[in-house]
Amino acid sequence: MKSIAFFNNKGGVGKTTLSCNIAAHFATRLRKRVLVIDCDPQCNASQLVLQEGRCQEIYRQGPSETATTLLSVMKPISEGDASIATDTRPELSSHNRFAVDLLPGHPGMSVLEDRLSAAWNELRGRQAGGFRVTNWFPQLVAQLRSRYDVAVVDLGPSLGALTRSVLLGSEYFVTPMGCDIFSIVGVRNIGEWLGRWIDDYERYLADFRRDNQEVITRHGIQETLSIKRGFVGYTVLQYITKARSGERRATVAFEEILTQVPAVVESSLNPFFKEGLTIDSAHLGDIPNLFSLVPLAQSAHAPITSLEYHDGLAGGQIKQQEVYATFIQQVGDRLATNIGLR
Repeated sequence: MKSIAFFNNKGGVGKTTLSCNIAAHFATRLRKRVLVIDCDPQCNASQLVLQEGRCQEIYRQGPSETATTLLSVMKPISEGDASIATDTRPELSSHNRFAVDLLPGHPGMSVLEDRLSAAWNELRGRQAGGFRVTNWFPQLVAQLRSRYDVAVVDLGPSLGALTRSVLLGSEYFVTPMGCDIFSIVGVRNIGEWLGRWIDDYERYLADFRRDNQEVITRHGIQETLSIKRGFVGYTVLQYITKARSGERRATVAFEEILTQVPAVVESSLNPFFKEGLTIDSAHLGDIPNLFSLVPLAQSAHAPITSLEYHDGLAGGQIKQQEVYATFIQQVGDRLATNIGLR
């Protein structure tokens, strides 16, 4: 099972919409077994994919025998253990319009930041428990590997301990960007912080390995971080130009940022490029502005490409949907090629 994390340190770039629609493309067009893992405590992917009734059941009633969320997977760790639960039961694809299985997120994951931060300090102290807890995401991937071809991971914009543990445990990552200066800063932050995390992990693991190889092998602690060469692409959210007194002055500022994006991506993330990836093949595409299609898809709990008249699709939205369908096919196919899924 390949795991792909969608992440940028900048919010509001269409990350959840993109990741879930790409997941649907993999499932419906490429006929892959797809799992969406919602690792954002805001649970945007869960709210988008789950039908309204099921969403209410999961979050209103709290933990139950019929629902698994990421928080229930992490419950043993929150109680002081170093391993995750072993009975993960994702929501099935037959119950949503995205045709994907889903491991729902949970707002309570924010509370686990302290536990994961403590584990990182233990890792730096060369303690076995620190390495095991930090490696909770590879534990989850190993548990579900035989059931899926690909896991699409939706991450929040934080650079905290939760994001660190998921990125270090993922095989690949994609960076959706907006056409603004804060997306540029976000990409630079990713390059700086991911490089620092990888260096720390490898340095402390080397010290720990000398006397603990059996522990590493028995508990499946990562000895090689795939994410080290796991960057497989970026997208840019198109901007809306507005005329004022007949002039589109804002366009100039946006265009200047747009021309900076490839150079910033290459300079900041080049050390993490998947082998053979170029800056041209890393550019997956530019996301068209979707206007009212996003809230419509959210209310229908459906991929944008699957919206129909009974969902409220009408008028100019039909043309916008056609444009987005072409975009998703191109981006999905390019990404599938970059990760070897095709």
